Amino acid sequence: MSNSMTLPPPSPTSLCWRASVEMMRLFLVFTCLCLGLVAAADWNIVSQKRRHGLAKSGLKTYCESWRINVELNNIRGFELVPQECVDHVTRYMTSSQYEADSQRAVEEVRLYLSSCCALKGDGKDAWIFDVDDTLLSTIPYYKKHGFGGQKLNASLLEAWMKESKAPALEHSLGLFHEIKDKGVKIFLISSRSETLRSSTVDNLIDVGYHGWSNLVLRGLEDQLQKVQQYKSDARKRLVDEGYRIWGIMGDQWSSVEGLPSVERTFKLPNSIYYIS
Repeated sequence: MSNSMTLPPPSPTSLCWRASVEMMRLFLVFTCLCLGLVAAADWNIVSQKRRHGLAKSGLKTYCESWRINVELNNIRGFELVPQECVDHVTRYMTSSQYEADSQRAVEEVRLYLSSCCALKGDGKDAWIFDVDDTLLSTIPYYKKHGFGGQKLNASLLEAWMKESKAPALEHSLGLFHEIKDKGVKIFLISSRSETLRSSTVDNLIDVGYHGWSNLVLRGLEDQLQKVQQYKSDARKRLVDEGYRIWGIMGDQWSSVEGLPSVERTFKLPNSIYYIS
């Protein structure tokens, strides 16, 4: 006679219970996975609003995250700064941190120029600057017009530009003359209209800029082009004329992207507007 004990087979009720538990476990795992994927797909800090009742610290974090992703060019083509972030952007653009960030960008240009370039001194070494919020500041205008929280009124902005009262960005002013003094030709490529040429020249000279080789502004034939294409075409004309463009500095990605590419590009911070 065997000493082993034979267990009775599980009852149908027991089997059904175990199957139910296993199905429930798989359902919960699948549900969590799907929720995670949906959350990941839905996460876009441009579309996130205060639907979760963000506390003050949460709103600050959200707005700083939005601002940083604008600078990284992850957020593109926005027309307005999110209303809940206008105060945050205003504080940044008028802060010592904005000044420090801009100054650091300029220091990186200086570091690059100290060792990058075998300048030939043949009149074909070149550098490109944007104008607005690169050489001249539009912050006085935006102080009266919502710091990106109001839809851009091009007529009002151009009327302000015609007054020729935009202040220089001091860190850029110093860099401008340092590059020029190296014998590098400076080209200014701006998305301003050709109708603003006289006002722009007067403004630049009044605040201390002089000696650039050419100021390129948008004519009637350029108005239908996106800014990036317009600036790329202007850059291509310089390359076709034999210029070696050692670098570009601007506050918009449209100023530094596109072909022909150059040796280095440097972007200054700007969280107020986006131009493509």
